[in-house]
This record gives sequence, structure tokens and C-alpha cells, in this order.
Amino acid sequence: MGIYGKYFQKYKIPFLTAIFCVSCEAFCDLLGPTLMARIIDSGIERQDTGQVLHFGALMILVTGAGAVFAVIRNILASNVSQRAGKDLRGDLFEKIMHFSEAGADRIESGSLITRMSNDTTQVIQFINGIMRIFMKAPVTCIGSIILATFLNWRLSFIIYGVVAAVAAMIILSMKLSYPRFAVLQKAMDQVNRVVQEYLIGVRLVKAFGTYEEEENQFNNVNRNLMDSSIRAQMIITYIAPILNLTVGIGTAAAVYLGARLFKIELANPGDISAFIIYMAQILSSLLIITNIFNTFVRTKASTQRIKEVLDQEEDLSLPEEMAYQADGSGTGEEGRLKGEVAFSHVTFSYPGGSGLPVLEDVSFHIRPGRSLAVIGPTGSGKSTLAWLLLRFYDADEGEVLLDGTDVRRMDVRTVRQNIALVPQKPMLFSGTVLENLRWGKSDAKKKEAEAALQAAEGSFILQAAEGLDKNLGSAGVNLSGGQKQRVSIARGIIKNAPVLVLDDATSALDAITEARVRKNLLQGRQKRTTVFITQRCTTAMAADDILVLENGRCMGYGTHEELMENCRIYQEIYQSQIEGRR
Repeated sequence: MGIYGKYFQKYKIPFLTAIFCVSCEAFCDLLGPTLMARIIDSGIERQDTGQVLHFGALMILVTGAGAVFAVIRNILASNVSQRAGKDLRGDLFEKIMHFSEAGADRIESGSLITRMSNDTTQVIQFINGIMRIFMKAPVTCIGSIILATFLNWRLSFIIYGVVAAVAAMIILSMKLSYPRFAVLQKAMDQVNRVVQEYLIGVRLVKAFGTYEEEENQFNNVNRNLMDSSIRAQMIITYIAPILNLTVGIGTAAAVYLGARLFKIELANPGDISAFIIYMAQILSSLLIITNIFNTFVRTKASTQRIKEVLDQEEDLSLPEEMAYQADGSGTGEEGRLKGEVAFSHVTFSYPGGSGLPVLEDVSFHIRPGRSLAVIGPTGSGKSTLAWLLLRFYDADEGEVLLDGTDVRRMDVRTVRQNIALVPQKPMLFSGTVLENLRWGKSDAKKKEAEAALQAAEGSFILQAAEGLDKNLGSAGVNLSGGQKQRVSIARGIIKNAPVLVLDDATSALDAITEARVRKNLLQGRQKRTTVFITQRCTTAMAADDILVLENGRCMGYGTHEELMENCRIYQEIYQSQIEGRR
């Protein structure tokens, strides 16, 4: 049953009940032509009113029973398909939440949105269809063939020929449709990607006035989606009329042959009438079966895309019985690490990248409560240090140590509970300021939030009329770049983790505000280890030690005074930033 096995087990009883109701409904539909044949042969032809009333009453009873079964299976189908869809979306979201960085790099966000919405909807429709009509069509088709054979085996050869021809066309349709629907889903990914990128960069588009370029890009992917959809639907467009023609020819042949058999008394009028109705039912069933297979082909493409998400590797971790755990959970005193950080001969290159090392043989050590500044040219591997420390990736060679333990031997939750990250690009969420700060500490009190904002020089929030209840738009759209960075820093402070990593987190702040924030952070450094990843010498000079990187290699390590004496790279950065201003 593949990836849907657990959903079938969960909803097995209502699913099987719906299938039972569909089968009973199909049985009731199949009885109709046979009862009508009896009305004609036993009642009308013999002018027996009693037989007409008897079989007519049976037809009404059977039709009513079929209607009851149809209502029940519709209710069950809607309920089960929507619940299964909810569970599937939940599983997909949970999986995405646990993506490793390497896994997240493989599938872009626009494609993930399509898979969680459009592909999941396709699966829901397929489940609903199976429980409503997909099972009924084969049962009705096979039942009609069997009953038509019992009515008159001579006429039934026409049915066998029609079914064989239709089966061949269905197989051809499936082979041609699958690759086209796979291309269609990818085209939908591209439309979502373009729209998402525009919404994220809407201010940049306005600033550069690139409306025409954006419209052209969207028109291109939108036209590609239209063309892909037309190509995918074209198979059905051709097959459906041919099916109608095939079954129509079969029906005409049945009428003609029936008339010939009636002349030589090998067929009754009722049998011929019932046979024609069965042919109509077979036509309807075959058209539905064709749609079933085309829907199945599209669902198969969607299922494959969903499976790609569910099969992605999860966040780096060990089984709980093997993993190093802190003495407790969270960042409370019992579960709190000391905050000692060390890199020992670490070499790393990004999966799927150029293959060249981003970091090469990097080593340093930070004692608990001390501060380290990491400085170097753009692309020197500074941010990669933070990703390895947080176990977004694992080192190819060497060890990344927390309190003397290799992070690869620690549960990833323990690692991240003891590290607070303030990223270079602040990511805020829609909701109040307090709700955003509570990402750092879910049970934070308002006083703690106010203290964290003051330490991050975020008093502008407290001075606003709404205060901590100020609503932020999506991604903090109603704050300036510097304001967003200060709220992001406050979120890192409120976590009160033993290790605080600031990845160029003050780049949007002016020199005076940045100096105040740095001073506030270092005042409490006896309680935490602080890592500044920065481009600014003024920030680096305030740290206890400085690590200088260039092209992923450690070019210098020590205090500001030591590096000014023996590190050429640091001297050049200092001269360009400090002495160059004089």
C-alpha cells in the first residue's frame, strides 16, 4: 500500500463500508435492465398487468435501495477523503519541519507549496473518487457483461469486442499521459516559484522598476503551464470521442444483430431492450474507467512528488538510546551546558556544491563565558561555522565540540536548545512582538521580554502605544531593517542559552546603536559564550579573541593587538575600515 498504508489502516472500516455500499448500489443498477426485460416479456408482451405491477414495484424498491446506498457512500467518501487529506498535509508539514539542510536544498520552497496543496488535493480527489464512483464503474461494467451474456450469449460477442478495443485504448492513454502529467506538475512549481519570489522581493522590484521583466517572466511560466496542461489533456480529448464512437458502433451492431435474431426467434424483445441498456451502462462505465486511469496517472505523478518529500533525509540526529543528552531538557539550569565551544581540524564542503572545501582544517577553542569574533572577507566561510555548530550540517573531517563532546554524538535537540542564533537576515513572523520573542522562550513573561528588548536597544517597541502587543506583518514588513534586527537580537537574548551566535546580526545598525548592543551583550558574558560573526573591526575588537578566515582557512587567531602584529589579512581589514576613515 506504499505511503498510504497507514491512512488505509486508520480509515479501514469506513473505507470498506463505502466500498460495500458502492457494490450494493452497482448491484441495484444492474438489476434494473433485467427487471425491465421481465416487464416487457412477461407483462407487456403477454398483456399481464399483474406481472407489470409486480416487476415495476420491484424496480422501484431496487432503485430506492440504490439511492440509500449512494447517499451513505457519498457521506463516507467525503469524510474519509478529507480526513486522510488533513493527515497527509500534517505528515508533509511535519516532515518539512524536520528536513535537514541538505534535504531542504534539494526541493525549492515553491515546489513544496505545490506538493502540499495541488498534489495533496489530487490525492484527496482520487480517494474520494475510489469510494464514490471508481469502484462502481468496474463492478457495473463487469456485471453488465455477465448479465448481458446470460440474457443472450450470441449478442454478447459484440460486447467482448468493444471491451477489448476500449482496453487497448486505455492502456495507450496511460502510457502517453503519465510523463505529460509529471511535466504539468513541474510547470505548476515554476508558476508558484515566480509568484513567491515576486512577493518576497516586491519592494526591490518597485525600487528598480522591473515590472515589465517580472511580467514577462510570469507570462513565460504561465504560458508553459497552459501548454503543459493542454498537452496532458489532449490525450483524453482524443480518446474520449473514439471511445464513444466504438461503443456507439457496438450498440448499433447489437440492435442490428438483435433484429436478425428476433426474426429467427433466437432473441426476445425484452432481452434486446435490456441488452441495449446494458450496452449503455457499459459505455458509461468505460468512459468512467478511462477517466479513472487518467486520474490514476495524474495521482501517480503527485504521489511520486509527495514520496520525494517524505523520503528526504531528516535533521541530523542519533537514535535516542545512542545520543548524548543533557541532564534535563530545555535550557533550564538542569539541562544547561557550560557553553564551551571548540573546532578541531574541521574541514567541510556543502553537499551538492562545487566539491571545494568551504572550511579547511579550522581549529579554535572558546572557554565558557568568553567571546569570539569571526572576521574575514565575504565567502570566507564565517557563517558556515554557525551552521556546523548548530548541526545543520556535519563536518566532513574533524570535530565540532560542545562541552568537550562531539555534536555528532549529541541529540540535535540538545545542541540547539543550548545555542541561540541571531541570523544575518532577521526572520520575523506575523503576530505580536511578544509572540515573536517567545520563539526564544515559549513561557517568557512580559518583564523578560521588556528586559531583552532593552538589551537589544529595542526601546522603540516599548515606547509604541501597543507595546509588546504591536502586530508585525509577515516577515516584519512594518519594521525597518534595523528595527527587525533588534527584535531578532532580543529573541536570541531571551532564550538565555549558554552559547549565543550572532551572524552579522548588527549589519543594519548604525555604529552608535551597534556599540550599545554589543556592550549590553558583553556585560552578561560571564553567563554565556558569545560568538560574533562580523564584517566590522569595531565589533571584533570588543571580543576576547578574534578568528580571521580567508577562503575557508584560519589565517589568524588571537587578540586584536596580537593580530595587528602578525596577521596581514586582519591588518588590511583594519586599515580599510578604521584608518581609511581618518
